[in-house]
Amino acid sequence: MYGFLKNLRFFDAFFILFLVDKGVSYTQIGILYAVREISTNLLELPSGLLADSFGRKSSLAASFVAYICSFLIFYMFSDFWMFLLAFLLFGMGEAFRSGTHKGMIIDYLELKGWKDRSVYYYGHTRSWSQKGSAISALLAGALVFFGGSYQIIFLYSTIPYILNMFNILTYPSQLNRPLDRSKEKIHVILGSALRTLLRALKQPLVFRTIYSSAAHTAYLRTVKDYIQLVMINLALIIPLLLQLETNKKNGLVVGVLYFFIYLATSLASKHSHKLAERSRGKLPYLTLLAGFSAGLISGLLFQYEIWILSLLAFAGIYIVENIRKPVLTGAVADLVPNEILTSVISAQSLLRTIITALLALGFGLIADLSGLGVSLIIVSTLLALSTVLINFIWNPRTNKT
Repeated sequence: MYGFLKNLRFFDAFFILFLVDKGVSYTQIGILYAVREISTNLLELPSGLLADSFGRKSSLAASFVAYICSFLIFYMFSDFWMFLLAFLLFGMGEAFRSGTHKGMIIDYLELKGWKDRSVYYYGHTRSWSQKGSAISALLAGALVFFGGSYQIIFLYSTIPYILNMFNILTYPSQLNRPLDRSKEKIHVILGSALRTLLRALKQPLVFRTIYSSAAHTAYLRTVKDYIQLVMINLALIIPLLLQLETNKKNGLVVGVLYFFIYLATSLASKHSHKLAERSRGKLPYLTLLAGFSAGLISGLLFQYEIWILSLLAFAGIYIVENIRKPVLTGAVADLVPNEILTSVISAQSLLRTIITALLALGFGLIADLSGLGVSLIIVSTLLALSTVLINFIWNPRTNKT
């Protein structure tokens, strides 16, 4: 229920279209995305300390208050600086929610004796999140089709988030505090954990796994909303919709296309554990290259205005991420000792933030200068080359250090 309601962000399917409609440039969009990522990361440590002090359920409830305030700002204002405030509040919501809820899931698995099935469990919970995204896209499309405006969907997005806030308060009381009480003093033992973390990161397989997880998630977070521009180009060439107003046409096409994309990502998450059982060793590297290759192909097809194939290739990035996410969550847990797992996850989050911020700024700037297709080609190519280079340098068979 939590994952399903959390992903009923009706605005997600039209977010880039909304910002472009308000006169925000691609470079400014890149700045907004970078601010969201940086604020989320900077607030992660204080959010963890507050969760320890006031309880994890209270922390999660506070995160949804921050989200709701962000949605209301988007609904009421049309100014870039107010959007910047909304992104800061959104980043605050992310910081108070993501790590806290993941910790509660880990404790729940331990209480039930299910920790060995973490990939299976994460895959199914993420599957429900993707189902929420699928339903959200259809409902958002209907809201835009009948309302004729992107702005109204931010107001409707507050409803599932209010429901989810009450849902969180029904969680078992034993999950309100970490099972490992030492986690409440993470700021005290940070020095020791950091030293252990640095030793772990010197292990080639650990570093490559952390980079693999951070890089693809950062890539998707940077480019995912730009798929909407491919969708509206596709909408222009559908003969049956030529008589409809632009926003109504966009609402119908974008909503339906997102619905099918998220159904596919839901299935990918649900069955990711089967792929992990067959080939966990090479899976992070191969799927990382597959995701970047999908982006490169989509950019090339976008340049030649082959909209349908460009959309399918772009959707491949979504599907690859949802195969990878549960697998890599389990892979990192298997590679490092439990006592530094939290520190390693934090390092992975920090790396993802740095990569996302740089990609968001670079992608937006290139898109303003040369177009979306060129930006997608350049960013995807650079990431694919860096992945091959990192895999070679930190490969224990080629580098014994």
